[in-house]
Amino acid sequence: MDDARQPAAPVQTLSAKQAEERLALLRQYPTAFDLRERARKRMPNFAFEYMDGGAGEDTNIKRNWAALDAVELAPRYGRVISPPPADTKLFGRSYAAPIGIAPIGGPGTAFPGAEAHLARAAQAARIPYTLGVLSGIEVEKAAELAPDVLWYQLYRFSNNDHKIGLDLVRRAQVAGVQALVLTIDTPVRTIRPREVRSGIVNPFKLTMRLRLDAMTSPSWLYALSQAGIPRFVSLRQYMPANISLADAAAFIRREQGGAFTWEEIAKYRDHWKGPLVLKGVLHPADAERAVAMGVDGLFVTNHGGRQIEALPTSIDALPAIRAAVGKKATLIFDSGIRSGIDVARAIACGADAAFAGKSFLWSLGALGAKGPGHLINVYSDDLRATLGQLGCANVDDLARITTRHPGAWKREDFGE
Repeated sequence: MDDARQPAAPVQTLSAKQAEERLALLRQYPTAFDLRERARKRMPNFAFEYMDGGAGEDTNIKRNWAALDAVELAPRYGRVISPPPADTKLFGRSYAAPIGIAPIGGPGTAFPGAEAHLARAAQAARIPYTLGVLSGIEVEKAAELAPDVLWYQLYRFSNNDHKIGLDLVRRAQVAGVQALVLTIDTPVRTIRPREVRSGIVNPFKLTMRLRLDAMTSPSWLYALSQAGIPRFVSLRQYMPANISLADAAAFIRREQGGAFTWEEIAKYRDHWKGPLVLKGVLHPADAERAVAMGVDGLFVTNHGGRQIEALPTSIDALPAIRAAVGKKATLIFDSGIRSGIDVARAIACGADAAFAGKSFLWSLGALGAKGPGHLINVYSDDLRATLGQLGCANVDDLARITTRHPGAWKREDFGE
């Protein structure tokens, strides 16, 4: 699917009232961390801990942030720069900014109905939205809400020669999904202590403890009354009719698990006719192998620090990945984005775009349905200001900005 066949919808023109509301929100919540603090106060504790926490004691989340903060960008002056545009192209399609919404596991636990709100906001802003397979809406519904910007993420469903996984690919193709994302960095599920301490059980169930916790958050309860308890809607047609939530979770545990093998990635490459993206690449050798077998793009990510604490930070691994694949693949940076400056840092270090997940959940917790659109504005405005301050006329100019990146891994650091 390319621009000539299906152009992306233009960004909506704001009315005077909408512009006033946007400005008021920007004054009240000018950063992602302002939204985080607002969300902490408005959400049930278990919902905040689920969306905000990571593996272990959040060590890799903190390291992702610190590594991004350490990247310095040297500006170039001497020409007149008007407020520059932030539009870009990914896989031949135009987007309003090199910013996207990353796949998020079980976002409905953090904020009921999250997927629909995220899809609508991404469509309105014309940035990519990656729907996760373990979601609260079907891919077909997401395609109705975000027809011009929808990407789709899959985990490994290998039983019966990938019967479910390949049928999900078929459905995504029919729905008009623009890019298929295969996640490879979750071979096993690790423990997230903040979730455990908050009382979350797997499968998710509103225990008495969680119900009492939820009573402190009228906004979350109202969202739950509208969207219902999060269920695995995308997979419902593969399960027995009227299956309970517990049995549905058991079904998924039987069907889904492990990381895609290279042979399986090749199988999905054969079945999927659009751009194929591999999510979770941190080693240059894996990047080279993926590109050699026809993968079009790579998510350079350590899963946002939510799987294991010992991984390299995503920004530190990024330059070596870019050096390994050159211009043969589109690189999506993910893990730790908190600002438009972070987006600029990622692109200057080798990415084509930067996606965020956690902060979009913060935005929902803080402002409900208005949150994702507001955060997109925060990131986009900050990115344009950063481009202008650096002397960049557009996003592509970031590739020519001199960087100082003290934590960057070199190709030889990875060995063979």
